[in-house]
Amino acid sequence: MSKKESLETEEGSVAPPKLVSRRANRSSNLKLGRTIGEKRERFETANERASARKKDKKKKALRISFTAFGFIALIGVLVAMCFLFVNNEKEAPVSETVDETFVPTIEIVDEDSASTEGKITSRMKTYIGQAEKDFRELGYKPVKAVIPTGAIREVDFYLEGRPGFVKTVIDRGSAVSVEDADRMFHYLDVQGITKYTYIDVRIDGKAYWK
Repeated sequence: MSKKESLETEEGSVAPPKLVSRRANRSSNLKLGRTIGEKRERFETANERASARKKDKKKKALRISFTAFGFIALIGVLVAMCFLFVNNEKEAPVSETVDETFVPTIEIVDEDSASTEGKITSRMKTYIGQAEKDFRELGYKPVKAVIPTGAIREVDFYLEGRPGFVKTVIDRGSAVSVEDADRMFHYLDVQGITKYTYIDVRIDGKAYWK
């Protein structure tokens, strides 16, 4: 073979593919697998973070809801307390004001107090003044009103010319109590009973004497 033909043969031939060793191929596969695993891990971590953010949002919403509910409840309690306070302030002057029409003129004795009229409330004074007026209109002359020891509603009236006193209670109307006492006096007079300690007209529709 001539030199020229040898050169043509070399120029027209195709170079065979380059072989890769098994070690290099294995290393490439390992690198590829590690890359896929890292991507999957990053994906799972991102999902976990998203889930955690959702849970945090729900917890935050619940905390806000409970806080708002507690705040509303507190406002309701404060409003109710203010309402009661205002009502008490409005009622207080009325309970402590003595009606000038029924100012008592007789002696008032509080047996729980060392001094006369020591702890008598304005309501008690008004009731005594009303009862005094009612007794006078029926022809009786009251001389003294006594608040017994331990009593907070009872008032005993002493009348001129009568041997015993009259037990009344401020929870009943004074006019009704005085009318019951008048009927009891008439009954005792008709029966000829001239000695008795007291008559009791504290209960509606009933009267007692002793």
